[in-house]
Amino acid sequence: MKQFLDDHFLLQTKTAERLYHEFAKEMPIIDYHCHLPPDQIAADLNFGNLTQVWLYGDHYKWRAMRTNGVSERFCTGDAPDFEKFLKWAETVPYTLRNPLYHWTHLELRRYFGVNDILNASTAARIYETCTAQLQEPGFSVRNLLRKMNVNVVCTTDDPIDSLGHHQQLKADGFEIRVLPAFRPDKAMNVDDAVSFNDYLAKLELASDTTIATYSDYLDALRNRHDYFAENGCSVSDHGLEQVYAEDYTEAEIEAIFRKIRSGKDLTQDERLKFKSAALEIFAVWDHEKGWVQQYHLGALRNNNSRMMRRLGADTGWDSIGDFSQGKALARFLDRLDTKDQLAKTILYNLNPADNELMATMIGNFNDGSAAGKIQWGSGWWFLDQKDGMTKQLNALSNMGLLSKFVGMLTDSRSFLSYPRHEYFRRILCNLFGDEIENGELPADIDWTGSVIQDICYRNANRYFNWETAGHQQPLTAAR
Repeated sequence: MKQFLDDHFLLQTKTAERLYHEFAKEMPIIDYHCHLPPDQIAADLNFGNLTQVWLYGDHYKWRAMRTNGVSERFCTGDAPDFEKFLKWAETVPYTLRNPLYHWTHLELRRYFGVNDILNASTAARIYETCTAQLQEPGFSVRNLLRKMNVNVVCTTDDPIDSLGHHQQLKADGFEIRVLPAFRPDKAMNVDDAVSFNDYLAKLELASDTTIATYSDYLDALRNRHDYFAENGCSVSDHGLEQVYAEDYTEAEIEAIFRKIRSGKDLTQDERLKFKSAALEIFAVWDHEKGWVQQYHLGALRNNNSRMMRRLGADTGWDSIGDFSQGKALARFLDRLDTKDQLAKTILYNLNPADNELMATMIGNFNDGSAAGKIQWGSGWWFLDQKDGMTKQLNALSNMGLLSKFVGMLTDSRSFLSYPRHEYFRRILCNLFGDEIENGELPADIDWTGSVIQDICYRNANRYFNWETAGHQQPLTAAR
């Protein structure tokens, strides 16, 4: 019987062990999509206790606690931090076979050197030990990133964000590049006229323009897109149920904009046309600047309306959706490709039923202009666990080139999430190691190890052009 979380965790063969320890383990991390708060990195914050760094904002843990019968007071409510942690510790033993069990104990070991199993009886000791370490200078958020050998972090930023914290980090000379990513979801969300117009008021302030017409709207967003580029951004991101690719005319979109700007809600057909137009325009701008665009597809968000009203979005009430993805996605990519305006693109699906669809879709638009120009992203959200990652890696291997894959990302709000890269790397090495020992692949350890290093780090470094000096330019001051 193997020991839990030993050095060979998830590595089922000697070859897998060798591939991980000799090739994958020490590779730096490029986290090209996450939700880390840049203000906390700029402040080089030391968290007050383990609950603050581990439970605040973590809807994965909240969902498990709620399922275990824990009151909301101990998840997002006003219970004292230690009591919240104790409720989490009581829940952990019931997370067996959920990825939270692995992540929890990997994080305790990799950051704090704590090898105990977390439960109610060990909770107080672990809380005290980790909280004491978090007060030390070596456990500030910048040092947590250094501890995990992070090379680049891409945050997720709204077009109206000032990017002042990114500017501070650049001015400080922080050696880990913390770059913004342009995420205009709110700027194209016309499902509710009041919310959309409230957002445009903020966009007017950020862009120092008046938005009366559709042309004004585009000018304001282009202003912010340019500003993000001036501040080191080379990545966009969209969180969508599905890609929008309806046919439309400029006159239709102008009329739709006038209607919603006057405070009237749109019909479903009008919403789809407007979103299609906006999405295409953003993609064209991305191509013009040589950015990488990302599309996170398939989440059915805010399903519990009562808790949405009480707590707001991103608090643990989302699920996998069963949207039809193929036809619109193909139309959207083809529309851009036909005009030679298709940027490097990463597609993420949340429904595993779409795995083979995504694995084959990317091959339709890989035109040889860049290695792996169109990527199918790593298992995301509900799928960033052993089974989800394995299925994604196998489907990509079967229908594309796994060797050109840009690898793992955290998609996390937590500074303690970086062992997920280790988790991914162990799974990756185990797949290769198993097939080498079965005689399905040649026992060329050096070549296979080099491919694994590409997937862990080098492919992303080349894909995003972060191996060049171009992203070391001074940032533009906030305006």
